[in-house]
Amino acid sequence: MSSSALTDLFPHPIVQAPMAGGVSVPQLAGAVAEAGGLGFLAAGYKTADGMYQEIKQLRGLTGRPFGVNLFMPQPEYADPAAVEVYAHQLAGESTWYDTELGDPDSGRDDGYDAKLAVLLDNPVPVVSFHFGVPSSDVLDSLRRAGTLTLVTATTAEEALAVQRAGADAVIVQGVEAGGHQGTHRDNPEADGSAIGLLSLIAQVRETVDLPLVAAGGIMRGSQIAAVLAAGASAAQLGTAFLATPESGAHALHKQALTNPLFVRTELTRAFSGRPARGLVNRFLREHGPYAPAAYPEVHHLTSPLRKKAAASGDAQGMALWAGQGHRMARDLPAGELVRVLADETESARAALVGGGERS
Repeated sequence: MSSSALTDLFPHPIVQAPMAGGVSVPQLAGAVAEAGGLGFLAAGYKTADGMYQEIKQLRGLTGRPFGVNLFMPQPEYADPAAVEVYAHQLAGESTWYDTELGDPDSGRDDGYDAKLAVLLDNPVPVVSFHFGVPSSDVLDSLRRAGTLTLVTATTAEEALAVQRAGADAVIVQGVEAGGHQGTHRDNPEADGSAIGLLSLIAQVRETVDLPLVAAGGIMRGSQIAAVLAAGASAAQLGTAFLATPESGAHALHKQALTNPLFVRTELTRAFSGRPARGLVNRFLREHGPYAPAAYPEVHHLTSPLRKKAAASGDAQGMALWAGQGHRMARDLPAGELVRVLADETESARAALVGGGERS
């Protein structure tokens, strides 16, 4: 696929990242799409019908193209004993928040087949995948339905697997990104080896011929211009849109992005069992060093704790997903943010061209 087949869908090279857990709601995706970016719904942690209802709602808000993101089913490689030990370590949290821990065996395929069936019966313009590569049959089926497919990769080797499977484009996710790293296989031995976005773009460009969407810590138009100059066709931003009024993020989560109490982010397994970048709070500090590689078991286990912490107004017990650029978050309506980013991008690109001409 040529990069224009993707970028022709939206005037500005700005993709709103699909943030699961109730953040990427139809109102956010619709506002982004109406402003000329590519809005995304996050189907992760939803039922197939819940996803379908959000698609219908979004279609009522905009006639512009949008995307839906799916989580790939996870293989069973978690150590049940390690999950049990972690559950014992969380007993104090259960007492503190006066709620029982969740059932770690609540399911590991996230309703993948049912969601695919909905998307094939009611095609959307774009579908992206996280935590692995779909089969070639799935990608071919979506292509026949008129859907463009994107798959996240965190290494050049993963990008090559995406190309071999037949996806239309690859989302290149750098270590700076907030939320879950989209690694295809969760290998604890690889913890700490993730690659920065600009280096990763260069490596992936030399490995595959697919159009690239760059993701990871992008908060300003100058950064969008930089990844475009490095070879990406568009930039995907999550944390930048998390702070908008249309975002479904909890108010405490939005406030924490620029709260001086939260000075840095870390990759942690504390909340879900998979590496994910969040603001360092009490829960992350206390449990991150001991959390096992067990996704989605740990996600299910801690879910009631995180919900109770949010309900009680305790940001120290929440999963405050955020990228490394979180302190640059702007409290702007999503549509206005798209327009500001687009203007910044054009100015930065013009400056790059002007600088090149003068030299």
